[in-house]
Amino acid sequence: MKGFPLFPGSVAPRNIFPPRLSSLSPVFARLGPGSLHRRSNAVDIIACKFGGTSLADAAQFRKVAEIVRADPRRRMVVVSAPGKRHKQDPKITDILLSVHDASRRNMDPSQAISLVRERFLEIEAQLGIDAGIAASMDDFAATVQAGADRDWIASRGEHWSARLMAAFLGATFVEAEGAVFLTAAGLVDERTWSELPGRIPSTGISVMPGFYGTDTHGKVKTFSRGGSDISGAIAARAIGADLYENWTDVSGLLMADPRLVPDAAPMEVVTYRELRELAYSGASVFHEEAILPCKQAGIPIRIGNTNRPLDPGTRIVPEDQAADRPIAGVAGRRGFSILQIEKTLMNKERGFGRRVLGVLETHGVSYELSPSGIDSMCVVIDQEDFDEAEDAVLQELARVCEPESIEVERDLALIATVGHGMSHRPGVASRLFKALSDSQVNVRIIDQGASELSIIVGVDGNDLQKGLNAIYRAFVN
Repeated sequence: MKGFPLFPGSVAPRNIFPPRLSSLSPVFARLGPGSLHRRSNAVDIIACKFGGTSLADAAQFRKVAEIVRADPRRRMVVVSAPGKRHKQDPKITDILLSVHDASRRNMDPSQAISLVRERFLEIEAQLGIDAGIAASMDDFAATVQAGADRDWIASRGEHWSARLMAAFLGATFVEAEGAVFLTAAGLVDERTWSELPGRIPSTGISVMPGFYGTDTHGKVKTFSRGGSDISGAIAARAIGADLYENWTDVSGLLMADPRLVPDAAPMEVVTYRELRELAYSGASVFHEEAILPCKQAGIPIRIGNTNRPLDPGTRIVPEDQAADRPIAGVAGRRGFSILQIEKTLMNKERGFGRRVLGVLETHGVSYELSPSGIDSMCVVIDQEDFDEAEDAVLQELARVCEPESIEVERDLALIATVGHGMSHRPGVASRLFKALSDSQVNVRIIDQGASELSIIVGVDGNDLQKGLNAIYRAFVN
């Protein structure tokens, strides 16, 4: 997914939770999980996931430990591999992938292995613990030499990170291999829900590595990059958590891409469905698959900043806890084309739309939107997919549908304005289109889904930034 990043935590923190939470621990009172619970006002168990920047060095490990120890309800901790310490610093996972690449090419991977060894041994020494890293590194080098596969090698960063954190916290290490299962398609296998809960002790803190599990053949299998978010959500569901905290180096999610809307405000609350709509429309807000285990179990999510733990962050909640605001955010992306098909009495010709979409399916082209009129039909498609199959698609459409004309318009951008409040708040659409009109942005396509959760407009690709800013300011300023 391409789009806007997480909120960088530059806005001054403010307490958005009710006063009754003041009786909790100082840090947790500001975080306010009690207002998020799906069944009652009590929060008994919290699962936490910490990203790579939160674990980049020993100092970051100490920050994580302080957050975990600040509240006894934080009983499940999932960790990523150490990330960058500075801009030029490589991520551990990237180094591990270079180890595999060198081994596969029959090149010497020892230099890359040494970099990994030094990084983990340094963290271990500075934390003053013995997590057995040196011996584990020796075993790793021998296994690489014996021909270890890519996923196993890539997973070791999370494995060692979890070993270190468990030793530092005096916690139980829970191995993801043999407890988290993935299907052949890379999705969470149902066996996970019967196996993983039994691996987690009923008391104390447990630490599990993110990013990997076991495939259908019993081998280590990694999720896609960023998959530790998924592991965190899996652990939250497995332990029956009342809240899943996703800790990173930012303080929440923004309402728009700050690269295109520089002063975009943070989201205080967003629902699962709103987040899904924004992600689909180009917003890189949160690993998409990570939402599913929590959504299925009704577990609220909070995005928090390891470096600024008192910042309120963003809450991701079920629909019935949505905030009373007209929109949650606005997102957009370029790279679309429009097929414009015209034929007199098209509306009387049964199966016309099915034939059009069937031609696209045959040639591996998916469609985004398909608004139609009495004698016309438009199909918005991904330009990159269409470029490879354009001639074949147009020829087959001409043969199968016998249209009077087919035109292709390129370089379209789609902008999605998303929010639960849109469906019952008069004037949202008029405000949106007035803003675009006042900014001299011409609308080529309009689509509003049956759920009325979003309004999508198609504009010239060069007008994407202007359109995003116009819509954002119409609702926020």
